[in-house]
Amino acid sequence: MRAFEYFEPATLAEASAMLHRCGGKASVLAGGTDLLVQIKESVRKPEQVINIKKIPGMDVLTFDPVNGLRIGALVTTRAVETSGFVQRHYAGLAKAVTDFASIQVRHRATVVGNVCRASPSADSIAPLVADGASVHLYGMSGSRELRVEDFVTGVGKTAIAPDEIVTRITVPAPRPHTGKVYLKHGRRVQMELATVGVAVSLTVENSHCADVGIVLAAVGPTPVRAMRAEQVLRGQRVSDALILQAAHAAMDEARPISDVRASEAYRRQMVSVLTRRALEQALESATCEK
Repeated sequence: MRAFEYFEPATLAEASAMLHRCGGKASVLAGGTDLLVQIKESVRKPEQVINIKKIPGMDVLTFDPVNGLRIGALVTTRAVETSGFVQRHYAGLAKAVTDFASIQVRHRATVVGNVCRASPSADSIAPLVADGASVHLYGMSGSRELRVEDFVTGVGKTAIAPDEIVTRITVPAPRPHTGKVYLKHGRRVQMELATVGVAVSLTVENSHCADVGIVLAAVGPTPVRAMRAEQVLRGQRVSDALILQAAHAAMDEARPISDVRASEAYRRQMVSVLTRRALEQALESATCEK
């Protein structure tokens, strides 16, 4: 392991100043489940490591019906997984973090860290995008907010500036009669990267689709927002035939590759299958809501 300088800032301003001085050569430590392994295996060789665990207010997980969900940068995937209000109002995200890694890792890994990792197969990103989530960043020039779908720009790449820290993720409060689903397909049930993932957020009013988000994971360099599939549904009476049409549209929007886990053709077919199933489950949840 290569030697590095270690810092524990007490405030966001102090952390941002440290990142600025380090000129992009520092890594931020929150959960550490990716970073520490990569340092040990010499995949990453930061000259400085900045631990943000002593910055107050970063471990807040809250929900209210007006402002929605707030996930601080130090909130673990296990905390989100076991949260009653997340399970009740954001079922897709709750399922995604349940499918994430092992329970030991989930007790340390953070949701914000999973988003910042920007892996195409990251479990949390697709449902966050489907739910319209935003990341909040703090840097030398102040605070700013970006939608998660704009924040993730490529494989392992984000729109974060060298002196910025993601302080929290916020997710809008769900509208009434909204069903949220995340389905993940892999070679095994647990401790597996997604071969294909599909997140759906579907709002139904008078049997019509009032709003919908469909996001595909592991079939492109970034999560794929299936906008043509959404257009098929939006404003229309939801039926089995329409759901099947939307599933085919999502399959056409996927941009998968072939690798050791699956072929391009197989991934495309699974996008259609999982999108149909996710829409059916979301419709059932939305129409059964009390």
